[in-house]
Amino acid sequence: MAPIPAGGVVAVTGAAGYIGGWIVKLLLDKGYRVKACVRDADDEKSAFLRRMPGYFSGRLTLHSCDIRAPSAFDNVFPGCHGVVHAAADLDWSKRPELRDPTSKVAGQHDLPAVYEQSCQIIIDAIIKSKTVGRLIYTSSIAAVMDEVDIHEYTRRPVLYEDRYPDEANPKRQSLQRNGYSVAKVQAERYVAKAASQQNGHWDVIIALPACTVGPILSKHQGFYSWQDVIGRIMEGKRVAQMGGYGFWSTVDVRDCAEGHIRLLESAKVQSGERYIMWSTDTPRIEDIVKGTARVLPKADIDPARQIVDTNSPEVQKHKSELKQIWSGVQLRNDRIRTATGQTFRPLEQSLRDCVESLITIAERKPRVRSNPGSKL
Repeated sequence: MAPIPAGGVVAVTGAAGYIGGWIVKLLLDKGYRVKACVRDADDEKSAFLRRMPGYFSGRLTLHSCDIRAPSAFDNVFPGCHGVVHAAADLDWSKRPELRDPTSKVAGQHDLPAVYEQSCQIIIDAIIKSKTVGRLIYTSSIAAVMDEVDIHEYTRRPVLYEDRYPDEANPKRQSLQRNGYSVAKVQAERYVAKAASQQNGHWDVIIALPACTVGPILSKHQGFYSWQDVIGRIMEGKRVAQMGGYGFWSTVDVRDCAEGHIRLLESAKVQSGERYIMWSTDTPRIEDIVKGTARVLPKADIDPARQIVDTNSPEVQKHKSELKQIWSGVQLRNDRIRTATGQTFRPLEQSLRDCVESLITIAERKPRVRSNPGSKL
């Protein structure tokens, strides 16, 4: 299919989310009309969308859509040229028919089935619309690099779009640990196959965001995921060492959102292709703490005190070896840069803007310097 037309209509699922909210904002900034799909259009979490200028002019409309319900988008997608399926936080707890009673980690076993069903709802609505020409499916970098055997990074150290986690490893099938990654891979293939069967009526492009950081747009976005860790750091609270002593593979949320839009607009991309969105920076948690301290020089931030090594004693014994493995991993983002001209902000800018927005929007307060003997 052709790229979406300038000033066209785009539906965004998960529009009240961190990435989804920025996609809506940047689409409006570029002159598009947007149908924002949220769980509850009247909920306070959607209020920041109603404050966007496009809402008052009518270029932005909000739609309550239960992503678990068949036909949820059937009245929204008609008239749209493109759809960005950025919704990711699926509430599996309200789908008892998909729950595995033997699961020790609630929801992990359920995710592949839940993601497949939610994708089918999106696919059905696209087909019924007869107007949507392109779907951007937001996957995750976990569909590239979530390995159950750390030594797989030594055997295949280059992280790029054609790489998948080692699916031949029997431990990969343990959904108790790998449910999210497995679900994302399966969902990618599910939507790609569906698009290939539509005789070119619509195509799908896969976006794979990494550790998304940067400014928030709404208070509720400041209390989960990577920006929540940054919030805890600036509050002087303890944060966990990365599992296996890995790194953050960061991307600014604005670059991630811009990348989604460029994929909507690109005439070079082909249906089913994957595009990683990360800057290729590889900071460790120690770097994140130090970077946050540089943004807030008056705050009481101390890497030696705040970072807690929660790795098991067995893993800790191999700390040097694990760090060496991670140091050999190579990140690539040339595919999206070549296809769309996408650029990426430096981490320092993302950290600065994230911290400032956490203070002003989420009202999170940096810990001020106190007496040397004070406790966290």
